[in-house]
Amino acid sequence: MELKNKKIILASASPRRRQILKNAGYDFDIVISDYDEDIIAQKFSDELVENCAYQKALDVYNKMADKSNKLIISADTVVVLDDIILGKPIDKNDAFKMLKNLSSKTHFVATSICLLSTDKIIKATKKTKVSFRELSDDEIIDYIDSKKPYDKAGAYGIQDENFDFVLNVEGELNNVIGFPLELFKEKIALIN
Repeated sequence: MELKNKKIILASASPRRRQILKNAGYDFDIVISDYDEDIIAQKFSDELVENCAYQKALDVYNKMADKSNKLIISADTVVVLDDIILGKPIDKNDAFKMLKNLSSKTHFVATSICLLSTDKIIKATKKTKVSFRELSDDEIIDYIDSKKPYDKAGAYGIQDENFDFVLNVEGELNNVIGFPLELFKEKIALIN
């Protein structure tokens, strides 16, 4: 699926975002943003995460020699527990601590998207509630050792094979995976 007058550029290295967009039938190129998204351990706000998504899109936009007829799409996903942002873990200990803190609790995943072109900037955020069952230390260590969740916010990938930590998801699953497709479709309709 293409836009009438614009080429879609995905500003993301995430294989999960690529797959969600590809499965939805969108044609796009990929240009990875170099923006440093250091917003972990901060109090959550839509504006904070939306700004991160915007900065990623802007970084890619500024790299383009020909900006005409381009639509840059970026996203930033965070896991939020007790109103504090959990980003990507830096090592095994950090991943263990995050998953231990998520055990037996409900948190939410927020993904902000930004659509940026020469004439429009659209930012929006989607939230999905996720409830974890009680996790044993051994389960957490086994998961970290087998899945290496260092590139995932909150140290987990809900789409990982045999991932059974979740009791309930309230909202869009794609949002938890890293790209809120329903929100994206709603916002991209404003571009055409």
